[in-house]
Parts: sequence; C-alpha cells; structure tokens
Amino acid sequence: MTAADVARGVSRLLLRHDYVALCEVPLANGRRADLMAVDPKGRILIVEIKVSRADLLGDGKWRDYLDFCDRFFWAVPQGFGLDLFENEAFSPDLAGLIVADRYDAAIAREAAERLVPAPRRKSATLDFGRRAARRLLGHLDPDCELLG
Repeated sequence: MTAADVARGVSRLLLRHDYVALCEVPLANGRRADLMAVDPKGRILIVEIKVSRADLLGDGKWRDYLDFCDRFFWAVPQGFGLDLFENEAFSPDLAGLIVADRYDAAIAREAAERLVPAPRRKSATLDFGRRAARRLLGHLDPDCELLG
C-alpha cells in the first residue's frame, strides 16, 4: 500500500468527522504536512503518514508539526506493526494513531489536544484556504499560471 492509498482512506475518515483535508501542505517552518485538515470551528489536525517501519524510525522531524496543529496523528496502513507507537520517542501521550486502507480508516488512538495560538491559527487557516482554492483553480484551468 502506498502513502496515497493511506491518505485517501484517512481523508474519508476525516470527512466523516467534518474535517476537510489537503495533502502535502507546506508549513511556515519549511516542513510539509502529509495531510492537514480543518473543521468548521477552525481546529487544525495534521497527519503524518508512514508506510514502512524504516520510514517511521528515520523520522526525526515530526515534532516540528506540533506548533501548527491542535491535534497530531500518525497514519499507517493495515498490517503495520503498531508496537512502535508505544515507544516514548513517538509520544503516545500526545500523538494519535490512525490505521487506514485505500477505502477507509479508523482511529486506533485519539490524539491529545494542544491549542494553536490565535495568530498562528489565523495564518495557517488562511494559507490552507488559499492553497485549496489555487488547487481547485488548477483543476478548472490547467493553463493558468499559479504561484505556490
């Protein structure tokens, strides 16, 4: 299973919870979130997708996402060994866990909530909306010149 398959299943799960997600969202700190989602109240959720054990063990950047979301989740494909997520290095007290396939996903562990400061939330939400609009415009008019 690929990261795109996991992203699709997770996006479906999030939509059922009234979160709308975008893939590959650049953050102000230079990182890129695999999935970022926003709910009607403006709460921000980031999901980091891992499809292999080596990818997970080599990830030293995930804490860089925490300042940009109210909740953070790992997402993995079905059959992925979940024992690693109990390791202190992956903060089971902070990070949630989602198990997904191409068609759906389930929350295996809820994520702790940490509120994003209002100025950062406003900036991130505005960036999210503008990015979504640019992507939609690109689908409607592939010949238009888009920045970002």
